[in-house]
Amino acid sequence: MRLFYARPFAGACLISVLSVIAVAVPAAAQSVEEFYKGRTIQMPIGFSAGSGYDIYARLLARFMSKHIPGNPTIIPQNMPGAGSQRAAQYLYSVAPKDGSVFGTISRSMPVEPLLGDAKFDGRQFTWIGNIADNNSLCATWHTAGIKNWSDVVTKPFVLGGQGPGSDLDNFASLLKNVFGAKLKLVSGYPGGSEVNLATERREIDGRCGWSWDSIKSTKPEWLRDKKIDLLVVFAFEKAADIPADVPLIMDKAQTEEQRQILRVHLAAQALGRPFAAPPGIPEDRKAALRAAFDATMKDKEFVAETNRVRLEVSPSTGAQIDKLLADIYATPAGVIAKAKDAVKN
Repeated sequence: MRLFYARPFAGACLISVLSVIAVAVPAAAQSVEEFYKGRTIQMPIGFSAGSGYDIYARLLARFMSKHIPGNPTIIPQNMPGAGSQRAAQYLYSVAPKDGSVFGTISRSMPVEPLLGDAKFDGRQFTWIGNIADNNSLCATWHTAGIKNWSDVVTKPFVLGGQGPGSDLDNFASLLKNVFGAKLKLVSGYPGGSEVNLATERREIDGRCGWSWDSIKSTKPEWLRDKKIDLLVVFAFEKAADIPADVPLIMDKAQTEEQRQILRVHLAAQALGRPFAAPPGIPEDRKAALRAAFDATMKDKEFVAETNRVRLEVSPSTGAQIDKLLADIYATPAGVIAKAKDAVKN
């Protein structure tokens, strides 16, 4: 009797186990193409509409989809706030970790945990790639009376910022704390577009952390009509088409300590226009997104469009970003402490 009842029970168990396996195997074996086919990818942009980051992100969204298996639709969504820290925290802690979300944040945000109060590890994002390295400038309105480096370190003026960790705030603070600039930082603007408007309205005198490619693409008339004065370039090397009389910030450093502090902050300029997914997405989807990004950088239509709207394309891969951030996070604690003090407002 025990055998008579045990056999159906064992059979039922076997059927149950096989049913679970049958359900689980297709999900586990789902290909990248099957996952993305008919899907929408959310692309949070940590800045307001019309900013340089926004322009790059929307352009990438237009062309990258065809290079992702399954050709999902990529939907850009502006998520400004605190110099893109809001978008960074969303990607790091809230967004699904399945490859259905990736976006763009400030180039300096991955280093912000070392220098500020950001509660994440920049190395843990799934880095997809970077469209262009960056030259950031400080610029003032032509009537502000701040025309050159000598004025920066001798005359009072007011700059606009976005929030802790943003290039606008960090570079303004570096001028003040490292070089003794007599500036006041008014922070809290949602994005660069709002800072530009406040400058034009003469509510403030100008801004730092303004990408050269963004100046050329969003305000070419300001350059043409000499509406702004370019003061200094935050980068290791200066782009060839920046006027020769605009100095590199590294050339203004007079001590080794100043140079060490600047190196920490300028390293982020190599991140330029970075794109990241949340930590821990599946490896096959990570590989697919990275490959699609790299393919987009070589896409003839994408390159033609970036040339038309005067955007720089000098890409780096997700793996290169991983290496750069590993190097930055390995900086000695003493240097990091000095660099951190240098961006306190």
